[in-house]
Amino acid sequence: MKNFLLIIAALFWTYNGSAQPSDFKNVWEHAPLHVPNEPSTDAPLMGNGDIGMCVGFERGTLRYYLTKNDFWRLQSKAEHLSGPRVCGYVDVKMKSFADATFRAEQSLMDGKTECTLRQNDCKVKASSWVAATENLITVTLTALEAPVEVELELNAPQNEAALVEKGESGGTAYLTRSFIRETDIPTMIAFAVRTTAADCKKVTLHPGEPVTLFIAFESKFKQKNPLKHVLKEVRNMNLTAMERLWEAHNVWWKSYWDQSSFTIGDRVLMKAYYQGLYTMGACSRDKKFPPALFGWVTTDKPTWNGDYHLNYNFYAPFYGLYGANRIEQATGQETPLLDFMPRGRWYAKQVTQTRGILYPVGIGPLGVEVTRDFPVLTDNGYTEEGDVEAGGLFYKQRSHALFGTVNMAQHWRHTYDLSYGKRIYPYVLAIADFWEDFLIFEDGQYQIYGDAENEKSGFSKNPGMSIALLKNALELAIELSKELKRDEYRQAKWQDIITHLRELPTWERKGKRFLRGAEEDERGRQVAGVSFSMIYPANGVTLDSDSALLVTGLNTVDAIQQWQHHNATSSFYPAAVRVGYAPEKIIEELRKYAIHTYPNGFQLDNPHGIENSCTVANTLNEMACMSVGNKIRLFTVWPKAVDASFEKIRTWGAFLVSASFKSGTVCGVTVFSEKGRSCTVVNPWKGKTVLLVRNGKPDKQLQGEELTFPTSVNETIVLKPL
Repeated sequence: MKNFLLIIAALFWTYNGSAQPSDFKNVWEHAPLHVPNEPSTDAPLMGNGDIGMCVGFERGTLRYYLTKNDFWRLQSKAEHLSGPRVCGYVDVKMKSFADATFRAEQSLMDGKTECTLRQNDCKVKASSWVAATENLITVTLTALEAPVEVELELNAPQNEAALVEKGESGGTAYLTRSFIRETDIPTMIAFAVRTTAADCKKVTLHPGEPVTLFIAFESKFKQKNPLKHVLKEVRNMNLTAMERLWEAHNVWWKSYWDQSSFTIGDRVLMKAYYQGLYTMGACSRDKKFPPALFGWVTTDKPTWNGDYHLNYNFYAPFYGLYGANRIEQATGQETPLLDFMPRGRWYAKQVTQTRGILYPVGIGPLGVEVTRDFPVLTDNGYTEEGDVEAGGLFYKQRSHALFGTVNMAQHWRHTYDLSYGKRIYPYVLAIADFWEDFLIFEDGQYQIYGDAENEKSGFSKNPGMSIALLKNALELAIELSKELKRDEYRQAKWQDIITHLRELPTWERKGKRFLRGAEEDERGRQVAGVSFSMIYPANGVTLDSDSALLVTGLNTVDAIQQWQHHNATSSFYPAAVRVGYAPEKIIEELRKYAIHTYPNGFQLDNPHGIENSCTVANTLNEMACMSVGNKIRLFTVWPKAVDASFEKIRTWGAFLVSASFKSGTVCGVTVFSEKGRSCTVVNPWKGKTVLLVRNGKPDKQLQGEELTFPTSVNETIVLKPL
């Protein structure tokens, strides 16, 4: 990070017993204008799930970076020949502000961001927001103390592969940017800017007379003629239309925050909880183009090509959305995986001589392969001989496509949406095809050879993560087959694999047993080391596991202590919850984790973009309301001295659950059933009889360690201890 940039995170918080997103703001004292390689790590971020914007300031230029989920250079080639691209910039230039101070405040409630620039006696405020319901942006510039001369410019990065056209039409400035030459799929973006002043290039700001910029942009994927569309959009904008847009914007965000809530008396954790959900609300809503590694793009050369990185990074931001009941933001994550199936079948046939699908480590949208023909033996020597097979970059892993079933299973089990089940079933079936062929039946067990647990870990026998992922995927295949009434004859084979699949690899040291990455390496040597990758999100170890395996999982979490790391921390925290690790320790470390961020919530020194966005929300939700295995556990892994409450956490079985924890006791338990499935709640009042109240009327009394009861569609159940 450049030395002249000093980032100061500040939290404004008012706790009244029920913290809301409106209680929190992000604050920057400086923000970067040019961010090398790793976009948007320390800038104010705004967006509506399709378009996005972030802000930087330097030497008199206030720059608004425009980004869009579907604007990529689409060519199946590595080395930055494919990947998401920045749409362009709107530069607000103030020559008299070359040495100005900068401050930005952003509300998590609605994303509205106010930048304040001060140069001696001159002060300018720039208030901006990305409309939640339209691909429109407003930026309102106000001089607060003296007139200020402003020049507006539309720009884009220098890139020989890009075709750029700039111009003016009827007082509206516009810019188009295209990637057409040497691409598999041409792309084009257009944006236009009009102001409430007479000129769209030079404006004089007078105190008390704000000038508003209306910005519209769109891609050729959404509009046949994007330039014509955006010119029309901004010409239709005025201050009255902006007020209506602002009202719709706030209605959308209010509805978004109403999907679920969580309350704990800790301002750091509450801010981080809502920050992550804000981030995903702002960058994920396009059903065909989900956000890639960074969510927002400020450069044409993002690290790792800014791709959909399939050995966990692409999947991680979505882990927490299902429990948090943000299904709209989660929907579409599966689209690039489905689009890549033809190429995946080709790789399975060419590389492993199997049916089904085999995916490389990095893909893009619409079937594009961002890592194809990756150079071997690069300068840093990271990619070596054997990592690239048939032109695909695999790093010897066979689990990239298999990992894709994790969020599919989460989505299905949290919603039981039949249309979604039909959509993903061909993919899940292709996964089953691959592993039926790839597995080796040996010594009465199904075993895995020639797979790697992690990239660069080398070929191995029985990698634990693949074993856990495969069991989870085949269980999903059976569920879908039953619900959709398809391929019932294959269920016996899948169940046989689940039953006889090799157990998770473990090893013993100093009298304790731990999970390890794999049994043997490619030379037949025992693999040492400790690995938690099979616990979460693959559901390989849970509180329902046999006692020996559960203790092994606890030992593993305790040995690793990966509370702060640049890889897979998004999995480590919920993994600790899943095995019942000390809740006081989890909360303590989670708080440190929540502090260790830039003002926008991105983890410091973590180069992987949005992958950690919902780690805090996911962990707290799992601690308070865990539902893996179709059993709802309330505050099972929760500090006894900490009061908390939540509303409408979504669980397996398509239930929306609300409950509180006060003075060490669970109370206020409500279960809303969307699909009318049977519900099981682990009795939160151990040894007590529980009264079931159905739609406001006492129904029956339940006893035992687990409370199982039928439900009807759209029925509300209340549980009360007697």
